[in-house]
Amino acid sequence: MGGRQFADRKDLIAHSGYGETSVRAWWRDRDDNGHPPAREIDGVMHWDLTAWSQWAEESTQQRRNLDRIDRGGDPDEELPPAGQARVLGVDPSRITAYGKNPPPGWPDPVRTEKLPTRDREYRTRRQLWEFADGACSRVGTAGGRPPGPDPKVRAAKEAQPDPRVAAAVDALAARPGRKAGEVALELAELHGGSVPVWRRAVTAARKQTR
Repeated sequence: MGGRQFADRKDLIAHSGYGETSVRAWWRDRDDNGHPPAREIDGVMHWDLTAWSQWAEESTQQRRNLDRIDRGGDPDEELPPAGQARVLGVDPSRITAYGKNPPPGWPDPVRTEKLPTRDREYRTRRQLWEFADGACSRVGTAGGRPPGPDPKVRAAKEAQPDPRVAAAVDALAARPGRKAGEVALELAELHGGSVPVWRRAVTAARKQTR
């Protein structure tokens, strides 16, 4: 259909190896988890196999990352890089890499200790938990955007509107009343990219237009 392969629930289970209970639960909670929308074919629900597989992989990885988070301790305790790594369940080298190439949502340090050869940044457990729980966080993956050459330049870039959100605003205005997943799938097909990324853009667009 349109060059894209669609699969019913049995096909999804056979293709992915996930159990029927999990697959049904994901669809049941679709309003909260960003599950791709269904399309009825011959009276049976089907899903875009590529979009669904990508969503399932990203969701599974995110759950694994969250499972590694240490939720104990004082939320406001200021932790050095080694302590930050223990909270997030990553290698300490990852925290060092974040200093050069921070992922989206990586918090600014609450204080910085000047050492002879480097600066040591401290963050609180509360900051780290919020980072891990954030929609844009990808704990355990490589860093995201590189920092700008100057804090003012970086802030100006971050203040620019997201073109995905702008596209989502236009799509919602053109056909109001559609579900977020349907709009996200349409935008992914038109512009490329993953359905979960477009789902977040649609959510942000709805907040702007309320």
